[in-house]
Amino acid sequence: MTITPQQPHGALRSYGRIKARPIKARQAELLETVGPTVEIPEGPFDPRALKADAREVWLEIGFGGGEHMAGQADRDPDLLIIGVEPFLNGVASAVRHVDDLKLTNVRIHQGDAREVAARLPGGCLDRVFILFPDPWPKSRHHKRRIVQPAFLVELARLLKPGGGLRFATDWAEYADWTRQRVPATGLFAPVDADTSVPPPDHLTTRYEEKKLGDCAPVFLDFLRL
Repeated sequence: MTITPQQPHGALRSYGRIKARPIKARQAELLETVGPTVEIPEGPFDPRALKADAREVWLEIGFGGGEHMAGQADRDPDLLIIGVEPFLNGVASAVRHVDDLKLTNVRIHQGDAREVAARLPGGCLDRVFILFPDPWPKSRHHKRRIVQPAFLVELARLLKPGGGLRFATDWAEYADWTRQRVPATGLFAPVDADTSVPPPDHLTTRYEEKKLGDCAPVFLDFLRL
């Protein structure tokens, strides 16, 4: 798998480091053998060309270790899920999940989700997930958060009318930030639900279990108008 993290020209990084501990031997091998089979194409591409019979196409932004992405793909083989994650260790973990579960409906990119979004055609996605992104809690770093008006407009371009955007965080101020900014675009409507309860189709992530935030997880669902 070619590791080439990128971000749109002039864009602030919405993530921190891209590698931590050394990659485990098996995962390193899978990056070389399985990795190339699940890479997304270079340049503009239509997800339907990757799986013509896909019932729906989902995008997961910042999939962490890949537990949610792989679990959803395993649960419904008729989906195509594109996952984007800047952290190399997370990509290696996700490729391992793909191999363990023998998934054929997952495509992975290491890098900036904004760069991938710019290469996708309008109205090609049914759902987008942003689960427990880097909260950038300091005020001077809020400009680095992935939830920004310009990127929300881009996600609205990609989502079909009625398509879903799910955001989850365990930082109370980031939850409030998102509650305000997503509807403010005029392109999304909030789904009326108990935001303290995981949605029925949610799969717990490894990060979520660590409870590193300052509040219990908050789940916000929005529909593309």
